[in-house]
Amino acid sequence: MFENSAPLKEDKVDQLAVKVYASRKALGRDAAREAVSEIKSLLERQERIRMIFAAAPSQNEFLESLRTAEGIDWKRITVFHMDEYIGLPSDAPQRFGTFLCHGLFDHVKPGTVNLIDSSNELKEECSRYASLLQEAPIDIVCLGIGENGHLAFNDPPVADFKDKALVKSVELDLVCRQQQVNDGCFPNLEAVPTHAVTLTIPALLSGGRLFCMVPGPTKAAAVKRTLNGDISTECPSTILRNHPACTLYVDTDSYGEA
Repeated sequence: MFENSAPLKEDKVDQLAVKVYASRKALGRDAAREAVSEIKSLLERQERIRMIFAAAPSQNEFLESLRTAEGIDWKRITVFHMDEYIGLPSDAPQRFGTFLCHGLFDHVKPGTVNLIDSSNELKEECSRYASLLQEAPIDIVCLGIGENGHLAFNDPPVADFKDKALVKSVELDLVCRQQQVNDGCFPNLEAVPTHAVTLTIPALLSGGRLFCMVPGPTKAAAVKRTLNGDISTECPSTILRNHPACTLYVDTDSYGEA
């Protein structure tokens, strides 16, 4: 299923592996190929695995390749997602749980699907979801990077590398909300929710293996800061350079002159 999508360049920045591709399609295919290999390897060694997914247009090519992969026993996989808007109707297409169900979960039928329900009382929902995350180690996290360097909805003003919580409610910053318009998810800024529930950075970094897919020219500045800036919550994604098993997949548009 995976055509030749070899990277044009490979690099390493601190502990972060970096792979650069000719196109976002090649990026998505090769990231999925490596993720599938990791999934199969884990399932050979343990009865179940647990995965966290990002919901964003940047993940489309990766998810498309993943859902057509053969030989994965999805019934032995428990899945989570990393953030959800607060205040959207339950049937809103922009909800991240809906995005991932349509883009992956409804196709592959994981054994357990754990979705954030942001219509619940927020403190209780954060506690409920954190408890689910703590039931066993997280094996794989499939994530992206926002235009402001956010991981999930850990925007610079609320990101905390030593957060004691695993899940929290946050206010979204303006750059983050504008990105949702730029991505075509909302017609204008006023339509974008101002708050969300998000997994914290320690929750994401707890994953044994991280696959980070970041295509497109709108991500070039964030990728440059991720690879070259100080490791700081001013650009939360810089913390990926400290993870022992994370690969950043970029295309020539997002890599730029990084």
